[in-house]
Amino acid sequence: MPRSIDYFFSLHSPWTYLGHATFLDIAASHGCRIVYRPVPLRAVFDETGGLPLPKRHPVRQRYRLMDLQRWRERRGVPLVLQPKHFPFDPNLADRFLIAIVQAGGDPGRFMAEIMAGVWARNDDMTRPEAVAEVAQATGFDAQALAAAADSEAVRQNYESTIAAAIEAGVFGAPSYVLDGEVFWGQDRLELLDSALASGRAPYRPDASA
Repeated sequence: MPRSIDYFFSLHSPWTYLGHATFLDIAASHGCRIVYRPVPLRAVFDETGGLPLPKRHPVRQRYRLMDLQRWRERRGVPLVLQPKHFPFDPNLADRFLIAIVQAGGDPGRFMAEIMAGVWARNDDMTRPEAVAEVAQATGFDAQALAAAADSEAVRQNYESTIAAAIEAGVFGAPSYVLDGEVFWGQDRLELLDSALASGRAPYRPDASA
């Protein structure tokens, strides 16, 4: 049986965008199955004490802009520091993604193109037409996905990720959960790769030594 990684993320997050291709490469290189879990990040923040960007101290906001530039260079990913359509509500795109998974599809490319729309092309990815265009361009039936995305089953799945994230110990995005061990942030991807390569037992917060 392949190992499984729970991928908790927000399409709204530039950090999810910056690390997405690297994460997919790591998972593929180790033969891991990815469980895609788009999560309403603001609800997780409200439960775990996180602050949305506008409420953070200006010092933290300035540091974020510097760090985005560093990681943009490191990952070799095009990124607009202050995109035209940000903040953006990923609710519809998230539900399309869940519908892709429920239909047995791989949402990796869809997810990448939605985030590139926001962070590289200055597209308004809240528009239903824009989301549908990405779905069609990445090989899916956009009309069928739109209908599925509006279903009660998909909406309940989406809402359930809030409790699932908190139960897993997730408090920010992206988070990669391997055997119950949380790796928060795309800057932990190298640590995730190392853990997979070594096959070590997962670390726990209650370790005695």
